Amino acid sequence: MSKEFKTPEKVIYVCTGSKCKKKGGKDNGKALRTLIKEQGLKGQVEVVKTECTDRCDFAPVMCFQPDNYWMHHVTEAQAKEAFEDHIQKARTENNR
Repeated sequence: MSKEFKTPEKVIYVCTGSKCKKKGGKDNGKALRTLIKEQGLKGQVEVVKTECTDRCDFAPVMCFQPDNYWMHHVTEAQAKEAFEDHIQKARTENNR
């Protein structure tokens, strides 16, 4: 009764180190997880919390992979917009 290990198509790394967490990193991660769940993308897109990206002056920081798209000073609205650009639009374009 082993579970199958699946690799997600996309990964969003959200820094939750002390400065990023205080400046909204934790809330950004929660918002992105909610979007993933609402859009039925669980298993295809994953949010990974990172301890520290060593970019504290730019907190909060996040990164979309495999696009290698880094963001800094990210608000929740910007995180949602990036999700739309790098996850939703990319999926729509790939399904054409």
